[in-house]
Amino acid sequence: MPPTVRPTETLLAHGLGGSEYLPVPLTTVLIAGAWALTISFAVIAFAWRTPRYGQGDAGRELPSWVTALVDNSWVRGVISVAALVLTLWLVLAAFGPDTDENPLPGAFYVLLWVGMTVLSALVGPVWRLLSPIRTVLRVVGAVLGPRVVGWKAYPRRLGWWPAAFGLFAFVWLELASPEPGSVAAVRFWLLFYVVITLVGGFVCGLRWADNADPFAVYSTVASRLAPFAKNADGRVIVRSPMNSLTTLPVLPGTVTVLAILLGSTAFDSFSAIPLWQEFVDERADGSQMVTTLLSTAGLLVFIGVVVVTFWSAARAVGGVSPDLRRRLPGLMAHSLIPIVIGYILAHYLQSLVEQGQEALLALGDPLGRGWNLLWLSDSHPVYIMSDHPTFTVTLKVLFVVGGHMMGVAAAHDASLRLLPRRHQLTGQLTMMVTMVCYTFLGLYLLFGG
Repeated sequence: MPPTVRPTETLLAHGLGGSEYLPVPLTTVLIAGAWALTISFAVIAFAWRTPRYGQGDAGRELPSWVTALVDNSWVRGVISVAALVLTLWLVLAAFGPDTDENPLPGAFYVLLWVGMTVLSALVGPVWRLLSPIRTVLRVVGAVLGPRVVGWKAYPRRLGWWPAAFGLFAFVWLELASPEPGSVAAVRFWLLFYVVITLVGGFVCGLRWADNADPFAVYSTVASRLAPFAKNADGRVIVRSPMNSLTTLPVLPGTVTVLAILLGSTAFDSFSAIPLWQEFVDERADGSQMVTTLLSTAGLLVFIGVVVVTFWSAARAVGGVSPDLRRRLPGLMAHSLIPIVIGYILAHYLQSLVEQGQEALLALGDPLGRGWNLLWLSDSHPVYIMSDHPTFTVTLKVLFVVGGHMMGVAAAHDASLRLLPRRHQLTGQLTMMVTMVCYTFLGLYLLFGG
């Protein structure tokens, strides 16, 4: 078996990324990806003349027992309590030794960040059920009432801005902080997260947990690709993810949240390119502070580029009122979700499959004292994606290109619903060019390093 690698170290390297494993040359992949997006836009533009999505309740109702199971208080309670127990077990690990075997960093970066994303994209916003802080707030609120929990309304003007700052804090810790993989750094970040989320929850109730918790908002964004949802009658339905995308809340900070997710993932790839590493090393000259400042600046630049390019592309259309032009970036923001999730899967799915196993097995002995809880120490991870590198990198290409093609389709459908007829095609051209650039640069950054 290959030697065990610390989950955070491998995660920060985002697995296999070398172009030598591609079945065709990298240049061919870049050109083919850009052409695939361009051709798909041309086909969609001429064959797709009327809006097909944008109906939140569209879908087929599943049997009533599915809704009954999903809404069953005992089922939800057992899952929430299990998540709370796991959290307390990780709290124990937070006070364990800062060694390669400590499960806290792996659970934080792999199981929580990546695992929650995949699970949300498959079944829905799971953090609403798994969040230990939300569970605590619900229990305290049920016992002590609104005088203790939720005694003040959540300000609508805040929107998702608090979550945007929380998400930036996470990606900064992972990509720009001096020691992202240390137990102490993760423990310090989680302490601030718990304090801020609990205090905000006691003041504003579950509204704070829904809109200000970075993991809750991230789960909500990823869930807009899930084929399952609830209709207005509360029944569980199965529907096209294209209809789910259009239900993304348009709030202050929505575009920034998506830009942070996409820009940080792009910077993760860029930071692995030797040219950038040499640039940082030459200027830092061994100074950890300078390295951190340069990495922070690079991260901010990538996020800023996504904000500016998407905002400009969404507004670059004629024949609309000033009010609609102002709101267009938010109304088109859902088209970024497939791109974000596709890019994140391309980067981190391998880490979830392989280093996720390591993180789970490490939970058997969180304090490094030779424990063997549930006989986890007797098991060994299987590095299936590393053993099949060509399949893995091909899958990454499909995630990136497929996510962009779905984003193009979502943007086209939104344009048909929002723009005047004479500008429905021309108004999409800047967005199309922007997404082609995202595709080209995304593939290059993923494999070019």
